[in-house]
Amino acid sequence: MDLRYTSHQIPRGARPDAETNDRIVLVKNVSLLRATYQIRLIAFKAHETRKKLIIIVPRTCKVDGTLRELMVRVPNVHVEKIIDKTT
Repeated sequence: MDLRYTSHQIPRGARPDAETNDRIVLVKNVSLLRATYQIRLIAFKAHETRKKLIIIVPRTCKVDGTLRELMVRVPNVHVEKIIDKTT
């Protein structure tokens, strides 16, 4: 895995929004979801700990090809679309 570092040469990290014994949850409010460094890092953690990564996005969100490829390589990554209730 390609690790990135801060300006002080400390490895960067990412934290999910929630974590249970068998799941890791990440909430993203985006219109296009890509396999960002944050998502790849948390997917790696989910794979290593044998947990299911659930990424919650708005119903109108589109999933980029990079994330689709990641979901094929790491089968415990799932995207759940929810209905926006903005009113």
